[in-house]
Order: sequence, then structure tokens, then C-alpha cells
Amino acid sequence: MAIRLEDVLEMWKTDSEIDELKLDEASQESARLHAKYLEMLSVTRLQLKKKEAEFKTLLLNKWKQYNGKLSKDELDELGWDYDPLNGLKVLKGDMDKFYDADPEIQNAQMKIDYLKELVSTLEEIINNIRWRHQNIKNMIEHRKFTSGI
Repeated sequence: MAIRLEDVLEMWKTDSEIDELKLDEASQESARLHAKYLEMLSVTRLQLKKKEAEFKTLLLNKWKQYNGKLSKDELDELGWDYDPLNGLKVLKGDMDKFYDADPEIQNAQMKIDYLKELVSTLEEIINNIRWRHQNIKNMIEHRKFTSGI
């Protein structure tokens, strides 16, 4: 189940609204909302861990590629260049520049960064839900104050 940040934000726009005329229902809805977003957070955290593990394997294989440690068959299987440095002799200290510019590494890193942003957003939503009862209480108190009770 792939969860998209855009979908989560769109759902939250609707779910975050509190109907001032139905505060009792809004209070009861908090548990359902918590369960909904907690499930998404758990799934996303697991996806993130999987992508981070895959990234470590990718980095190892890229190191092997750049250092000539993969066979022709392995390179063919991965669909990678036989000479990613285009014949250049590169110092060990400069290899990070090539790793950082590698499209596959960049793509994998962007996927990890996306999942981290999704995790952060879901944590923020759950934190907001956790304090939802306080917002409802404040609305009730304000209603009492404005009505003179």
C-alpha cells in the first residue's frame, strides 16, 4: 500500500475540521482519526526501513561498480555501465562527488527523503489529534464565555 503525501494532506484538510455544532461527535471521532493515521504512520515507517536497507545494498554495489569489483555479467544484470568514470582516474577522496552525482543513488535518496517527510507529516497529524480534545474543550469554554454562562 503506497501512501502518497499529497493524499495524506488532502485527507487531513477534511479530517482536521471540527464542526462547532457537533463537538460531542468530534470528540468521539478522535480515536478513529488516531487509528487511521497511526496505521498510515506504521506502514510508512516500515517502508522507510526497507528503503534504507535497499539503499545500503545499492551503495555497496555502486562502490563495487566504481571500483571495478563487479563482473561483466553482474553489470549486465544490473544494467549499469562498465566504466562509470569514463576512463578517468579518480582519487579516493573525490569518489563521493561521483557517488553523489549518480542518478540511481540520487533517486534512491529522494525516495528515502520523501518517506521521511511523510513520516514527519503523519507524526505531526497524530500529535495534533492527540491534543484535539483540548481544542474542543477550548471551543466549549469560549462558547460558555460568549453566552454568559
